Amino acid sequence: MSRESPEAVIVRAEIVAGHDGTAELLVTLAYSNGATGAISLDQQTGLDLLAACGASGMNELIGQPWRRIVEGAGR
Repeated sequence: MSRESPEAVIVRAEIVAGHDGTAELLVTLAYSNGATGAISLDQQTGLDLLAACGASGMNELIGQPWRRIVEGAGR
């Protein structure tokens, strides 16, 4: 997916500490208007996102459309 797409894309993913002491995946999205925003995913949702993207690591999430987060939910 290109960055010119009107759909938000993942531009960064990193593991961070969750409020309950577990690891979470912090995903930063870039929108077509130049804005960015971040969402924190619990461990299972993060793993589901990797699977939905066919990614073996977080760097492979870069450029993926935001909807992959939803597609991976509940796998």
